[in-house]
Parts: sequence; C-alpha cells; structure tokens
Amino acid sequence: VFFFFFFFSRSGAKFVAPLGCLVSRQKHTLPDLPYDYGALEPHINAEIMQLHHSKHHATYVNNLNVTEEKYKEALAKGDVTAQVSLQPALRFNGGGHINHTIFWTNLSPNGGGEPKGELMEAIKRDFGSFANFKEKLTAVSVGVQGSGWGWLGYNKEQGRLQIAACANQDPLQGTTGLIPLLGIDVWEHAYYLQYKNVRPDYLKAIWNVINWENVSSRYAACKK
Repeated sequence: VFFFFFFFSRSGAKFVAPLGCLVSRQKHTLPDLPYDYGALEPHINAEIMQLHHSKHHATYVNNLNVTEEKYKEALAKGDVTAQVSLQPALRFNGGGHINHTIFWTNLSPNGGGEPKGELMEAIKRDFGSFANFKEKLTAVSVGVQGSGWGWLGYNKEQGRLQIAACANQDPLQGTTGLIPLLGIDVWEHAYYLQYKNVRPDYLKAIWNVINWENVSSRYAACKK
C-alpha cells in the first residue's frame, strides 16, 4: 500500500505524512509478471513487454526507493522545504509503480471477450451496455493528451462505475478517489514499437487480452 503526501478532494489538498517514512519498511520491488513476455502476442509483442516491465517499471521502483530514502532523511531533519520538493518525484514514481502493478494483472493471454456476473451487470447499469462502455473507455484513452492512463474505477460513495483519465503517472485513487479496476497504459512506451504513433490500433488490440477475471475480482473486493 502506498501513501501519498497530498490527498486531493473537492475541498482542496491536505498534507499527509507518508507511512513509509514514519515506520521501518521494506523497499519496493518489481513484481513478477504472471505470464511470459511473449504470452500476449500478437496483440502486444514480447519486446514491448520486456522493455515495459524490466526497464520502465523497474525504473519507477528504483526511483521510488531512492526518493523515499531522501524523504525519510528530510523528515528526520524537519526539513519541510526538502519534503515539499520531493513530492513530485514521489507522486510520479509512486504512481508509476502503483499503476503498472495493476496493469500487469489486468492483462492475460487467456483474456478478451466480456466480463460476467456482477461486473457485467454493473457495466450495463452504469453505461447501458458493454459496447457503450468499451467505446467510452477507448475514446477517453485515445484522447489522453501526451502520456497517461485510461481507467475504469469504482466510486464507493456513489456505488457506481466511472471512467476517468489520468495524466502522466498520476494514480487514480490518490488523485480522484476512484478505486482502480481496469487501467490502460497509453504512454508511448506501451505500444510504439509495434503500433508506432497509431494509438487507436493499440487500444483496439488490447481488448483481446483484458483479464476480466481479475477486473471482476477487484470489483468484488472494493464493494466489501
């Protein structure tokens, strides 16, 4: 679990001390993929998956650990200026680690198709149909300017599903309050080697490897 330093809400931003800097903690580590790098081909090729996981995600993890150590030192010294200056790096690298950890589980070589059970009923309730949901999440993801993510999240207060976009590596829950269920990475490193600059083709392909079992499990857990 990751704790960020500004909690964003409609009433503004509140400063929150990071738990990792208040108690002893283990360093963050790069999670193993639950499948081989080439398992998602032809939809996402092995070279992309290897670079994305072992280079990009690993960099977020490494930088997060370094930044947290610096923040711990600044906290011990009572250096508020240093603490504030480190927060963008914590947000970026912490978000990158959170987002990718979810992303890998949202994909599966046995994915695709449509969800079943409670999740499907919720999608029909909140979007009219699965086709409408798919079209809306695709459009939001295509429309991200520059780098970012398209998300299906759960609004616990309202008890409904929502679609949202986040810039860069901003984590969904930390910036919108929505609980992340399904994230689609639209940074160019997620698709450029295979799809060049044609983001819509990548988004069309990724629906073939969406792990609906995982998304459904996340939905069931967040309702408890």
